[in-house]
Amino acid sequence: MTQQVPSTEPELAGVRNFRDVGGLPTVDGRRVRSGRLFRSGHLAHATKEDAAFLSSLGLHTIFDFRNASDQKLEGPDVELPGVRNVNLPLTDPADGSEFWKMVRDGELDQLRAHLGDGRAADRMIGSYRTIITERTAEHSRVLHALAEDSVPALMHCAAGKDRAGLSIAVTLLAVGVERDAIVADYLESNARHRRYKVHRNGTSDTARSPEVMELLSPLFDARAEYLTAAFETIEETWGGVDGYLEQALRLTPELRDRLRDTVLD
Repeated sequence: MTQQVPSTEPELAGVRNFRDVGGLPTVDGRRVRSGRLFRSGHLAHATKEDAAFLSSLGLHTIFDFRNASDQKLEGPDVELPGVRNVNLPLTDPADGSEFWKMVRDGELDQLRAHLGDGRAADRMIGSYRTIITERTAEHSRVLHALAEDSVPALMHCAAGKDRAGLSIAVTLLAVGVERDAIVADYLESNARHRRYKVHRNGTSDTARSPEVMELLSPLFDARAEYLTAAFETIEETWGGVDGYLEQALRLTPELRDRLRDTVLD
């Protein structure tokens, strides 16, 4: 029996960027089934009401792509009764305590030196490419789990934008969702009510000046060029999606069919 989902766009007080990816069209005329795949930012600050809503989704597995530094900063996910929590750390585009310290505390000259003249966007593009080439074992594990028994599933990282965004994109590629629809879903993370809140220490006007926020924006934006770089890496490295799924993620045609039947209407 199909799980009845109360809402695909709830007002969650302590969880940002939550959504159901149901309804996205595939190239062969099918659609992602509602109530099967969800994505969000971290669940560490979920309220009791948030937890009750999440529990109502009938989740089987929560995939948490945060690393130890993320979890130390934000805290562990809330525990939901009967839900399996799987932590698969992926490369953080802003990885490293020193880098995050600069994001929170850095003076304008320091931010210019590290992030200006396209360096921040280049960092994001490089990270997306690295996740595709170096985190094949993690993405293979996710797809195999989904094909076998792990739905409904929620994927999240810190902001629900980069690591979760890429993992959702890989899943959607595997079941044949149209490329434009994958990009459109990814860009939904830019909505004002979904965006990760940039934390800057200090109370002076310069701490969050327009130039500072412009320098930081590539780190907190969802940009089509980032996801495009990931797709291009798949093409360049494995010759296309089929090669990537079969060679890198060990997804046999039989498992791919099972995944499609599990996730699609």
